[in-house]
Amino acid sequence: MGAQWPTHRAPPQARRAGRWRRGGKIHPRDMTHSRSPFVQRLAPEAAPAHAGVLPAAAPLPRLVGLAPVVGPDTVVLVLGSFPGVASLRAQQYYAHPQNQFWRLLQSLWPQHTLPAREDYGARCDWLLARGLGLWDVYRACERSGSLDAQIRHAEVNDFSGLRLRCPRLAAIAHNGAESFRHARSTAALGVPVVKLPSTSPANASWSFERKRAAWAQALAADGLL
Repeated sequence: MGAQWPTHRAPPQARRAGRWRRGGKIHPRDMTHSRSPFVQRLAPEAAPAHAGVLPAAAPLPRLVGLAPVVGPDTVVLVLGSFPGVASLRAQQYYAHPQNQFWRLLQSLWPQHTLPAREDYGARCDWLLARGLGLWDVYRACERSGSLDAQIRHAEVNDFSGLRLRCPRLAAIAHNGAESFRHARSTAALGVPVVKLPSTSPANASWSFERKRAAWAQALAADGLL
C-alpha cells in the first residue's frame, strides 16, 4: 500500500504531527494532500492492437523482497511498496541512483555524514542510529519493470511481530501511495500512520524541497529531528 476522517478538530499538537487518535484508534493521515494532488499512479501501457491472434504473454517471474532493516531503537518505520529492479539486483533499499531517499535523509541530518553508497551496511547502521527502520508492504509479487502500477499478485508482509522487534516503535511512515494503500493493516499495530510523498523519481510533480519539508515534519513529530 478508505479511512474515515473525524468531523471535529484534533488538538493543535496532533494536527501538526499529521495524525491523531480518536476513541483509542489510529487514524491515518495523508501528509501529501495539502496544496497539490499527489502524483498519480501510472497506468500500464495498453497492448498494441494487431490483426489476428496475439501470442500468449510470457509468465512474469515471482519476485521476493528484502528483509527489514529494524532494531530495538527503531522509532519510525519507513514502508515502501516493493524494491525496484535496481534495488533487487543490488539487494539494497533505494539503490536506484535517481531515488531521493538517501539524499533526503542526509539533508535532514547534515551533521551526521551518510556513508558512501558502496558501504550499504554502514548506511543501514547510520539509519538505525537515527531511529529509523526500513521495510516494504509487499513480501513478494509479480512485476514487469519497477513501476508500482505493474505489481500483480502481491503478498503483503506480516507486520504482527514488529512491536516485539521494535519496542520503541512510535509511527509508520508510508513512502508513497501504493504503500499507503495498506494503512489499515499497519494502523492495527496501534501507532500513528502517515503518508509521505514518494522519494521515487516517478514522483516528479513534487520538488525535492517539498518532499524534504513533508518528511521533516513527520520525523520531527516523533522527536527524530
